[in-house]
Amino acid sequence: MSDLTTRRLHPAAAVRGPLLMVRGARRARLGEIVRIRSAGEERRGQVIEVGEELAAIQVLEETRGLSPDRAEVELTGELASLPVSREMLGRTFDGTGKPRDGLPAPIPEALLPVHGAAMNIVRREKPSEFIETGISAIDGLNTLVRGQKLPIFSCAGLPASRLAAQIVRQSRVRGGEPFAVVFAAVGAPFRESQEYLESFAESGTLDRTVVFLNRADDPPIERLLTPRCALTCAEHLAFWHGMHVLVVLTDMTAYCEALREVALAREELPGRRGYPGYLYTDLASLFERAGRLAGRRGSVTQLPVLTMPDDDLTHPIPDLTGYITEGQIVLSRDVDR
Repeated sequence: MSDLTTRRLHPAAAVRGPLLMVRGARRARLGEIVRIRSAGEERRGQVIEVGEELAAIQVLEETRGLSPDRAEVELTGELASLPVSREMLGRTFDGTGKPRDGLPAPIPEALLPVHGAAMNIVRREKPSEFIETGISAIDGLNTLVRGQKLPIFSCAGLPASRLAAQIVRQSRVRGGEPFAVVFAAVGAPFRESQEYLESFAESGTLDRTVVFLNRADDPPIERLLTPRCALTCAEHLAFWHGMHVLVVLTDMTAYCEALREVALAREELPGRRGYPGYLYTDLASLFERAGRLAGRRGSVTQLPVLTMPDDDLTHPIPDLTGYITEGQIVLSRDVDR
């Protein structure tokens, strides 16, 4: 994209929830990062739709106080990307990859697009060897295999968050091979997010863990980037540094709710229960990034955690997740009692 196009400012037309509608941005690219200037403040956004008259910008910060009459949008020509490095181990980031622990950003080894791509099935190796979670019901009955995607289905009020933290603390691989955990909390309440960090620090596992923390009071749009940033980091550690990486994503229901919110703001035709018709495709673009590549030493294993609304196993979120993944672990309310 030329400098003239990159620096051109476009007037905003309207604000629709988390979206900003912009006029005259026909040269914008899908996924392009933009700068939004209004009343002396600058926000970031991402192009998610381009039309003849209007383009839809997904604002990555809070839209409260954003006046379309005084807002201008600048195209940057850049796509959403994450600077990745082995130095990310032991660090805490927000949902977009910015440091959240008060320390400087790690020196990047590469700049990778966060949207990535599903692993080529021709280059996949058959999952083999297991990751020990320290949970007997998983290790003995539904073993987590390297390169697999094995979700945990929970119900409201069950200790799924404590189980996820316990797996992060206890998981390991046999044989002394390099191992790391990438933990992504999506829409976590403040107290729960603090408990995660304290648990990892007290157990001494934080040094081998990368934490991406999207809190409940953060903009919902950030939740759509959080698992993608986590998987991009995991792929770098696995396939650049030869590590076996376990990615724990919790709670994917919050991710799907954010996806529905954006779809409604775009006035898309809703599917089942109001979720967009492309929910299956969107979830597959995340879960299919797990696996082992032929000729590479590392592996990416996913353990997504989701809460089933109304304890309904046929709800679109667990139903579609079950089609994409390889088996499921379902937490029992009766056993918990």
